[in-house]
Amino acid sequence: MKVLQYGEGNFLRTFADAYFDALNKEAFGEYKVNIVKPIAVGSIEKFKEQNNKYHIVLRGVDGGEASERVYGIDCIQSVIDPYTDYDAYMALAADAELKLIVSNTTEAGICYNADDKMEGFADITYPAKLTKFLYARYRAGLSGVYILPVELIDNNADCLKECVDKYIALWGLDDGFKMWNDKENFYCNTLVDRIVSGYPRDTETLEHITALVGERDGLVAIGEPFGLWAIEKKGEIEKYVLDGIHNVEVVLTDDIGYYKKRKVRVLNGSHTNLVSAGLIHGAKTVYDCMTDERLHTFAEDTLREEIIPFVSDDIAATTAFADSVIERFLNPYLNHQLISISLNSISKWRARDLPSFKDYYSKHGRIAPSLTKGFAYLMALYSTLHKVGEEYYVTVCGEDVVFRDDREHLEFFANGGDVTDFMSKVDVWGESLLDYEGFGEAVAEYVKMIKEGKYLV
Repeated sequence: MKVLQYGEGNFLRTFADAYFDALNKEAFGEYKVNIVKPIAVGSIEKFKEQNNKYHIVLRGVDGGEASERVYGIDCIQSVIDPYTDYDAYMALAADAELKLIVSNTTEAGICYNADDKMEGFADITYPAKLTKFLYARYRAGLSGVYILPVELIDNNADCLKECVDKYIALWGLDDGFKMWNDKENFYCNTLVDRIVSGYPRDTETLEHITALVGERDGLVAIGEPFGLWAIEKKGEIEKYVLDGIHNVEVVLTDDIGYYKKRKVRVLNGSHTNLVSAGLIHGAKTVYDCMTDERLHTFAEDTLREEIIPFVSDDIAATTAFADSVIERFLNPYLNHQLISISLNSISKWRARDLPSFKDYYSKHGRIAPSLTKGFAYLMALYSTLHKVGEEYYVTVCGEDVVFRDDREHLEFFANGGDVTDFMSKVDVWGESLLDYEGFGEAVAEYVKMIKEGKYLV
């Protein structure tokens, strides 16, 4: 069975290809992955040099102990540059063995451009390229495929299908093709979760990884052991995608929304609520936070009392996922820089933490203690914002650090804006946060305490 993969980057090679390779080695099938470069830039020479083989190293914690496991990946059948070998690429459209299409073209890759032309290629979007590919398959009289985008946007497959439909209309393609696309192709929304750091960035790590692998590998990629691929169940996808743990855990589900909500609230929400507290108290990485007793307890309390109870009725399943998140946070190899995670913290707190805060308030009639403290740390951090030249900085443990967020938020605080006023901004939060009784007063008092050097956690 053949897989067409748009994207040759580290994530797909350490995630999707690791899954297909595991299925092959476990004798569940013969998956042949054919990689296609989605954009013109970049080289595929290393694939040629290594005969399409490479290694991944999954570094993490197993039973409380650090572990590093090496996997040789050899499920790649071909790596095609369609900008220099268009015929090889289009030959896949007429291949009856092709059953799956996977893509990772970044969040910006799934988009529509009314200026795209049917006769174009290098200068058109990924959905436009896909439309042309599917049209060639339709013209060849073949059945459809299962399309699994992993781009990190909500309802990624629905968005991709919507773009394809627009190109069918824009280019005036025949009604038969539209009917074939609607009936024969299954666009399955997905959610993916594995942290991949990719090729080693420093000489010491590279030499260590090379020793583990046993040879120089120009395509080696590092990731964490945890991997989850939730895939919307459509058609007869279970014939081609096997659920269970096969390097990556695959879940075929009718409710992709649960997995999205769980990841956003548990993983991302606990991250976001922890970051500012960690920075203010001298931590550099998530691992630093989790090896600090006070910050670790703060993260655990937030999860157990204020996030987990509001994700789903299946508390046990959500708790098990939260336990895995804590273990991932304790991975000494990931080196998650807090200042990097702090990018766009205002919108992140609104999307990831405010829903849990609101659920807690609705149930208990009072503000959530740990989420309130996390928000206060966030406001205290933003209160240190100042501008030097064209850059914005926050002050962390006496050191000025470049900070990133929407310019209007940065300007507000750099110009001495008041925390309580910011909390009242409906355009920022979708509502006034001062409507939650006691929230404004608690945050103001906590910010004052933080500025005095006191711990809230």
